[in-house]
Amino acid sequence: MIIVNDLKPGMSFLSNNEIYNVINVDRNKTAMAKMIVKIKVKNLRTGVINELNFTGGDKVEQAQLEKRKMQYLYDSGDSYVFMDNDTYDQLEIPHDRLDWEAKFLTPNLDVAIQMFEGEVLDVALPDKVELALAECEQAVKGDTATSALKNAVTETGLQVKVPLFINIDDRIIVSTIDGKYAGRA
Repeated sequence: MIIVNDLKPGMSFLSNNEIYNVINVDRNKTAMAKMIVKIKVKNLRTGVINELNFTGGDKVEQAQLEKRKMQYLYDSGDSYVFMDNDTYDQLEIPHDRLDWEAKFLTPNLDVAIQMFEGEVLDVALPDKVELALAECEQAVKGDTATSALKNAVTETGLQVKVPLFINIDDRIIVSTIDGKYAGRA
């Protein structure tokens, strides 16, 4: 057990059968009342960010999260298959759990998977990934006066805006945070 007064950003804890990651902690102490601890947290199961209120001295159970380096192997049809780099154990994660992350998954991509007692909580992608373009609009002659962009689709199905000089089969670097073009590979 850990006292809520000691919680710091980045720590994880259990409360009401939910796993939370601390984003911010505000402590409010007045002379006549007990300390109020307001904690901005992210629910690691649902991804919802909200604020929890505790009284100073309350205790919560600290969550021991496990981070494992894994490599994406392939799409099995109803789930994505990852392999542990150390033990070679394979882990399958259903499609509905990885809506955003699936747009960046290419074979042999290294990711960090966060787990709690065998339950997959989060798949952390690298900040930027390299993807090949499957479709790309043609540039229109004369559109080069400004920094014009055109539509393109990557090998994973991600739609992205790219500069006019990019063509089909080019490899580009895409940010996994916002899904935007970050450069040419």
